[in-house]
Amino acid sequence: MKGKMKILVVCQHYWPEPFPLTNTCEELAARGHAVHVLTDVPNYPLGEVYPGYENGKNRIEERNGVKIFRSFTVPRKKGPLFRVINYYSYSLSSAGYLKNLDDDYDVVFTNQSSPVMMVRAAMKYKKLHGTKVLLYCMDLWPASLSAGGISSGAVYNHYLKVSQNYYKQADRILVTSQMFKKYFNDVIGIPAEEIGYLPQFADDSFENSEVNESTDGKFRLMFAGNIGTAQSVDTVLKAAEIIEKEYKDDSVVFDIVGDGSELENLKQMKREMGINNVNFLGRKPKEEMPAYYAQADAMMVMLVNDEFISLTLPAKVQSYMAAGKPVFAAAKGEIPVVIKEADCGFCVDSEDYRSFAEEIMKHRDKALLEKMGSNGRKYYEQNFNKKTVVDRLETELKKLAR
Repeated sequence: MKGKMKILVVCQHYWPEPFPLTNTCEELAARGHAVHVLTDVPNYPLGEVYPGYENGKNRIEERNGVKIFRSFTVPRKKGPLFRVINYYSYSLSSAGYLKNLDDDYDVVFTNQSSPVMMVRAAMKYKKLHGTKVLLYCMDLWPASLSAGGISSGAVYNHYLKVSQNYYKQADRILVTSQMFKKYFNDVIGIPAEEIGYLPQFADDSFENSEVNESTDGKFRLMFAGNIGTAQSVDTVLKAAEIIEKEYKDDSVVFDIVGDGSELENLKQMKREMGINNVNFLGRKPKEEMPAYYAQADAMMVMLVNDEFISLTLPAKVQSYMAAGKPVFAAAKGEIPVVIKEADCGFCVDSEDYRSFAEEIMKHRDKALLEKMGSNGRKYYEQNFNKKTVVDRLETELKKLAR
């Protein structure tokens, strides 16, 4: 198919929520495709409906050439109960919303983070109209449940069946991490050779940002993004405690930018430790993040010590590399593979806070870090830049489009 496509995009999260799908859809629209997004009422990550969307406001919008439809969604609020209600409210209401949409989309693109149930409307549209579905898997299910301590039992087995059902309905699956393929092969029952790889790319503002370093005489390391169980940010606090109390070094500062379910626990942990070298800066608007990156000498990424979660390549890695910043990581799996290939930083095992502290203390040479940051940026431009990724996505969509 050489012409322009009419694409239905199904994903629980979209602008103004901080998700990379927005950039992808707007780039497809800029290329002349008709892009319609079926998404939620924005409330992520704080669980509160964004101003301007209360009481049914702005349920249909258009932004940068993309038409946005918002189905009923119960906000996440706080606690696991409301999170489950939030998940199912979108899953069910988006499937019901299909009656309001056109029946002539050429292809359906469902961007699947957590939970897997967010793809329900995409599969229902396929059943109604015979339109093929491209599923882009960003979070493995039910593997992602292990971050909440669920890796077996009745709940796990239920979501294993749900996940297998949805994944096997897709006409094509792309994954954000090469290591996801083995999981699909071994757990879901879809041969690895049938799964395609499509990495994430960074926001334009990171690709075009200036590379700066801190100017206050401190060595500043920054973590940016969601602060949940899977991100293992407590590894940073434990390393910070070692540097402050054992190394007795007050020149190293850790800045935590973001929000999430573990933020208050980590603040309490900091108070109990009695340390002064960790700053919680809160969640910042996306457009301000390049300026925060510019204040850091290096960036950090961690993952909890879990065999399935370690398969993930978080989008922040691409953002760090696009910004030309060296990376200190505590993770297994895909992250150390990419860091080693790019030669853009240092990595220790997941949750190994002592080795993490040691790596930071050993590698603070500005010339070395500048070189690694430059390596990361070159690797990003060769492998993860927006044009390359969207070109490949566009080709995949055209193969399925009627």
